[in-house]
Amino acid sequence: MDHAAEAHRTDLMTITRHVLNEQSKHPEARGAFTILLNHIVLGCKFVCSAVSKAGLAKLIGLAGETNVQGEAQKKMDVLSNEVFVKALISSGQTSILISEEDEDATFVDPSKRGRYIVVFDPLDGSSNIDCGVSIGTIFGIYMVEHKDDLSLEDVLLPGENMVAAGYCMYGSSCTLVLSTGNGVNGFTLDPSLGEFILTHPDIKIPKKGKIYSINEGNAKNWDKATTNYVENCKFPKDGSSPKSLRYIGSMVADVHRTLLYGGIFMYPADKKSPNGKLRLLYEVFPMSYLMEQAGGQAFTGKQRALELVPNNIHERSPVFLGSYDDVEEIKKIYAAVEEKST
Repeated sequence: MDHAAEAHRTDLMTITRHVLNEQSKHPEARGAFTILLNHIVLGCKFVCSAVSKAGLAKLIGLAGETNVQGEAQKKMDVLSNEVFVKALISSGQTSILISEEDEDATFVDPSKRGRYIVVFDPLDGSSNIDCGVSIGTIFGIYMVEHKDDLSLEDVLLPGENMVAAGYCMYGSSCTLVLSTGNGVNGFTLDPSLGEFILTHPDIKIPKKGKIYSINEGNAKNWDKATTNYVENCKFPKDGSSPKSLRYIGSMVADVHRTLLYGGIFMYPADKKSPNGKLRLLYEVFPMSYLMEQAGGQAFTGKQRALELVPNNIHERSPVFLGSYDDVEEIKKIYAAVEEKST
């Protein structure tokens, strides 16, 4: 047995240790946020385990219901939603939960309430389980000043009001990417320890990327600005090399690659989906928050994504997010198209 190597394994920056280190920088902190994050981490570990066994456990297949978005629910969706709802309520730190799978908001019993609102998509891209493509959980956290007399108005806030956001990707490895408003860090689950270990400290997205990511099958329905931008990715007018197209169709996987390698991820509004397809509260906001914390940008086609104020909990929005320079370029194209039309 290599005792030196084993000793080194004990000096690891786990996600718990990382969060406690962050907590120690705030003398007024009472540990409530740390407890909440620990419960989210536990939910991620549970879902990671269930996803890896989905084929064996015959969990794949329709649960016989559709969610509020009209999408067929997989059994894993149902299971993941239950796991996170129970984990979040049992933390004693949440007051309202918003899940993609539940039509209405969950107001936590007053006796178990805390000061945090959690918005989440328990299993984004679950239709990809059958073919082994990476899927994931997306979450965002808001803080409320009071725990009593809560209403939906306390949830319908711009993304810039979030205090933390992250996602957990279940793929070739289980990776949790988190920001608490002080940069972005990535943790990978070590199955032998059952712990998330810091493997990607202080993630910074490259200022400009070589990859664009969009569903080109919707090209005939795009607006002029998106069409012009994608055309320019393929046939650059400045003589530079064309960008490479990479599109997985699972938002967590596409955004994760964009965050690490740079480039731009786009899900624009089009004739078929004039308000865009992605949900604002628990898909667009958390991913936009992470992008900005990593030095990138997120844009809706009209404004900075994090400044949008939702009108309902399942509202949809277009989004363009990724490397700062790439998003800046599409912002200029939208401005030029707008100017021509006026």
